[in-house]
Amino acid sequence: MAAPRLFRLKAEVISRPEAEAATHLPIARIWVDTGVFHLDTPFDYAVPKNLSDAVTTGVRVQVPFGTREVEGIVIERLQQSETSGRIRQISKILSAHPVATTKSLELIAVVAQRWSTNPSDVLRLAIPPRVAAVDKAYTPQSRIARSVMRTDADQLFLAFDPFENPAHQIVSQIQKAAKKGSVLLVAPDEHDLDEISHALHSEKLTHLRLDSSLTRAERYENYLKAMDAPNCIVIGARSAIFAPISNLKTIIMYKESSHEHFEVRSPGCNVRDIAFIRKSLESINLIFTGYVPSMELSLLIDTNRLRFLNHAFKLNVKSFASDDGTLLPGRIFSDIRKALIRGPVLFLVPRKGYGNALLCARCKNLAQCTCGGRLSIGSKNAIPRCTVCAKDFPEWVCTWCNRTKPYVAGRGIERAGEEISRAFSGYPLVLSFEGVIKTVVPDSPALVLATPGAAPRCAQGYSAVVILEGLNFFSHPDIRAQERARELFFETAAMIDPKGVVLLTVPDGHPITSSVAKWNPGAMIRRELTERQEVSLPPFVQSFLLSCPVNEATQLVSGLNKSISEARLPASVKVFGPTPMPKGLAKIVIYVDVDDATQVRSFVHELQRRRSIAKKQLLSIRVDPYSF
Repeated sequence: MAAPRLFRLKAEVISRPEAEAATHLPIARIWVDTGVFHLDTPFDYAVPKNLSDAVTTGVRVQVPFGTREVEGIVIERLQQSETSGRIRQISKILSAHPVATTKSLELIAVVAQRWSTNPSDVLRLAIPPRVAAVDKAYTPQSRIARSVMRTDADQLFLAFDPFENPAHQIVSQIQKAAKKGSVLLVAPDEHDLDEISHALHSEKLTHLRLDSSLTRAERYENYLKAMDAPNCIVIGARSAIFAPISNLKTIIMYKESSHEHFEVRSPGCNVRDIAFIRKSLESINLIFTGYVPSMELSLLIDTNRLRFLNHAFKLNVKSFASDDGTLLPGRIFSDIRKALIRGPVLFLVPRKGYGNALLCARCKNLAQCTCGGRLSIGSKNAIPRCTVCAKDFPEWVCTWCNRTKPYVAGRGIERAGEEISRAFSGYPLVLSFEGVIKTVVPDSPALVLATPGAAPRCAQGYSAVVILEGLNFFSHPDIRAQERARELFFETAAMIDPKGVVLLTVPDGHPITSSVAKWNPGAMIRRELTERQEVSLPPFVQSFLLSCPVNEATQLVSGLNKSISEARLPASVKVFGPTPMPKGLAKIVIYVDVDDATQVRSFVHELQRRRSIAKKQLLSIRVDPYSF
């Protein structure tokens, strides 16, 4: 016989009595972080009288939603709600300090619509997390009321000069812009921000920093200070583009074409387009900087909608074709030896590692594993290993001619270092790549090898810059390969001293040689724009990248094509895919004329809402992604 169970008393939940409502503007419209995609519209809540003075635009509040309490941000106060039925009250104020303004909330709303996402995703990116200790200790400055005049704000692309650190060049632009009001600079990564911060300190320019290198408390405090300071300089990473800075007059985008300016996670937005949106809302001057403009800005420059400012330079550039696959063509040796007498020489290598591709030394057959993966070697005496399943091949044999001697084809930086140090013995060798990045090198003769993005700086400049296997930089399969290679060639060539030489291992007559020599990429850019227009590629069309479970991809493509035939989508829409991806996903690419893009954005957003209502797995939506 089972033992009797003890009685349990049923808990009685008594609802909290509602406080007296505010008499003036008793309704607050609030963006509520529901965590549910299709609940992406603001909700109206009643304002208690005792909280009325504190509930202002941009204040964080706690509100009841369903059976739980969630966070929200106040958009505006209203005299009357358009909602029928019972309106619940705000529970409490989470922060006494507003973290957004009317303009910044308007920007967030436009960004959410532009990238077909939920405003909560944009809010999490735009506003740093609250830190209670900072809220209690922070004392806001008295804000000065200013009459905002709508003027024709300027927008331009400023090309960097060679021979000088771009971080130092940008400081002079910040100084000029700071005379008009507050300045916001957005840089790609922490290393760039460190360089700019150091340059600002050397000029005794105080500034605030907003990026993930700070602690949560420091970042939140700097964010609040930027809202209150009458005139300030703010530098930060891509999320700083949303910062509601007091008296903001100029936004500077540093290294505009960098992929780091694109948000990888939802909402997938990018700094460049948000800057244009913000300019339209607030009449702000925009300054884009870099060595070579992106294709989007190049189109604006070509159609005279964006000014292009650069200075004329004549660089000593030589090209050397490597017909036999050698790392260093024969005629390049004399120039490198002359340069080593004067100072360090920088070699740019496409890949890290040692041997990233193996061939048979006799028949040049590609060395592959039984699983289909390529074989590589990690060091000089290492045995070949599969890059996919990590299987070792201590006694490798060519499957075609049965020979046993491999040939290293895809040289990494470590293998290149061995060959170059043998060719120019007696000089120290410095390697800089992911994991062992050097920031500076001394101004003395040395062989400096670096992978893209890891080249250390030399205070006086390099006596020569050698870009090895130049065609490899242009041969990547994604749509940004040409753009990225041009920026890399110009940025690396700029690191020479005024008497230095740029040595490119590219075929004779390649247009990059004359472009770098004249310090003007215009001819290459116009050629690529023409090619893209002929085949209807971005920036002449707007692109969408949808990722979904592979078992739903075919049905989704069929639905998109049916929507085109039924005129629910514009006739200019082109659907490509589905293409299998890792982790059981498939991708679908959509191109549409720019004039019809708004209709497609609304369609994709509604599709996502309906999937959310049906409790299906949400799509990953990227509008105008950096790469497909």
